[in-house]
Amino acid sequence: QVQLVESGGGLVQAGGSLRLSCAASGQTFSTYGLGWFRQAPGKEREFVAAIRWSGGTTYYAGSVKGRFTISRDNAKNTVYLQMNSLKPEDTAVYYCAVDEAGTAKGVYDYWGQGTQVTVSS
Repeated sequence: QVQLVESGGGLVQAGGSLRLSCAASGQTFSTYGLGWFRQAPGKEREFVAAIRWSGGTTYYAGSVKGRFTISRDNAKNTVYLQMNSLKPEDTAVYYCAVDEAGTAKGVYDYWGQGTQVTVSS
């Protein structure tokens, strides 16, 4: 069982930045694929970014590419999402998730509770 705790959400003006963090339990963190997803009110949850177990390969949704950066610190069992040039349409609850297989492109097995990000215009 893996437990995930997100932090770093909040209210920011358009054009601003936030960094989300997600701390994970488990002794095999370095083997996990990690992802960030978001869900806006009235919309389905959507993929934002992911990073493979090795950290060398990352994936981004087209809507955030060039603005968001996913990274991981295996020593701290933490994955980050640096969000720059935020837009009102980035407003959502952001979730981190773990893919035990490590690919970051498969099924995600564990999910955090989410952290709210609100971008004002």
